[in-house]
Amino acid sequence: MSRCKVKAAKLRAVRKKVRPRQVGQRRYLDRIPSDKFWQQPLATLSSVTPAQCCQAVFLLAAGGVLAVAVMPRDAKTLLVNYGARKAQTSPTDTPPRDVSDRGRLLSLIDTITSWTQVPHSWFGAFYVVSLACSVFWLVQYLGDGAVLRFVASRQAAVQQPPATSGQVALGWFMMFLQGGRRVFEHLTIIKPSKSTMWVVHWLLGLLFYLSISVSVWVEGSDDAQSLIKMAVALPAFLFAWVNQYRCHKHLAGLKKYSVPEGGMFDHYICPHYTCECLLYLSMAIATAPRGVWCNRTLICALIFVAVNLGVTASGTRKWYAEKFGIGAVANKWNMIPFVF
Repeated sequence: MSRCKVKAAKLRAVRKKVRPRQVGQRRYLDRIPSDKFWQQPLATLSSVTPAQCCQAVFLLAAGGVLAVAVMPRDAKTLLVNYGARKAQTSPTDTPPRDVSDRGRLLSLIDTITSWTQVPHSWFGAFYVVSLACSVFWLVQYLGDGAVLRFVASRQAAVQQPPATSGQVALGWFMMFLQGGRRVFEHLTIIKPSKSTMWVVHWLLGLLFYLSISVSVWVEGSDDAQSLIKMAVALPAFLFAWVNQYRCHKHLAGLKKYSVPEGGMFDHYICPHYTCECLLYLSMAIATAPRGVWCNRTLICALIFVAVNLGVTASGTRKWYAEKFGIGAVANKWNMIPFVF
């Protein structure tokens, strides 16, 4: 028998061994009712708690921000820069015109972002939504509202009920104070600007504040450690709350496009971002469930805030260095001391 015939015989033998198994698999799959394919995913989705939904929103948003942050500079410039950094973008930062696939992709991104710009002043909507959500949940609690009962029952189905304790009240009050102060700042000290931002930034901010309004209370509980947690969290929150206001007021009083100096700005590029992170960390401690020292949902929110503001702070540092020289940002942390 020739070598070719031997190979052909071996191939037929292999096919005979494999075919029945493959056919058997197809017959087995054919016997499964089509609705069975959907039962397991639907059952999994039905067991997802409100806290887990909020956690997923924060972590997915943080992942999206990181994905944009590692893009090439020309694409990142189109997607990230807004406000002063967008207005002062140099011609060298503008995507070059070419006919390559990369050039066409950049042109598409440029077109999409150009058509979907919204006024930078719309930032104020974040804080109005935050304040409105705080008032909404207060009304729901005082009136035993159906929305509050639904969310609480879904959370209680898989863990201890999100009790309306002193911790939860403190977490709500912290968020109410923060939203109220930011609305006040927007109305009184923030200067009107003609700059714009990509609408995705705005929508992401709205989604964050809608989710955070639930996160501050959905994992709450009463336990003996709650007083210690509140004693740690409240001073940290008040420190960050007061100093963020001072930073915003200082920035609003600066000559246009100058490097801020004095106070926390002597040590940080963006101390108002440092305060923002400390605000959410203190809320995470204040509203931590029984047996743990941090609220997991608010830690996920903190991760998003740190990633999002960290990318912005890094861009701000580069912009200051390019415009005012490396000495303007020397010996300063971007946002988090001893880390970044």
